[in-house]
Amino acid sequence: MLRGGRRAVYRHPLAVRVWHWINALCLLVLLVSGLQIFNAHPALYWGKASTFGKPWLALGTGDAPAFPPWITLPPWQDLAGGRHWHFFFAWIFAVNGGLYVLYAIAGRRVRRVLLPTRAELASLGRSLADHLRLRFPRGEAAREYNPLQKLAYLAVIFGLLPLMLASGLTMSPGLDARFHFLTVLFGGRQSARTVHFLTAWTIVAFFLIHMLAVLAAGPLNEMRAIITGWFVIGRKGET
Repeated sequence: MLRGGRRAVYRHPLAVRVWHWINALCLLVLLVSGLQIFNAHPALYWGKASTFGKPWLALGTGDAPAFPPWITLPPWQDLAGGRHWHFFFAWIFAVNGGLYVLYAIAGRRVRRVLLPTRAELASLGRSLADHLRLRFPRGEAAREYNPLQKLAYLAVIFGLLPLMLASGLTMSPGLDARFHFLTVLFGGRQSARTVHFLTAWTIVAFFLIHMLAVLAAGPLNEMRAIITGWFVIGRKGET
């Protein structure tokens, strides 16, 4: 028991915290190195081939890169360097994510922590309204994820991240030769590249919303929880 009637609860196991921070590092490097790769040809296409005259989306104009050097890795034009960084951390991300999924399923974390109940799904509208007003659960209610958080984490872990990984693998000529069904599934390597790009920015949007929620819910308490595992709950419904 802490002062003022507050108490600390163990919210995040070590495996979850390790996965979280490794993923955070990997996704940061993957984003900035991916922007370096994208700058080499800042246009997107659908289908099997890139029809240079009619891109689905073109972000670069003339010799100007789509993204400024300060946000790319390396911070100068270096396609080969960007690929080295991207591919190295992509494999770390894939292995780390695979281990977490095994842990979450074998340890029943998906069922106990992430899967919303029928009652929680029924309150999804209220949870969404509270989030839009930046109102978050306090006290005992803050021990567990609310239904909106649960659905968001499930969508990211079992939807967006695997989609980003699969579309990235599809763009590899070597893996395309061995697992050509992925290319067929995406409708071509250029479609996979477009899906990869859009998925990456969807994850960036999720990250920004996540950080806004952390700031609104109490950054010190939230950061303490994801670093040490311990989350402080206050009395009378206050953290």
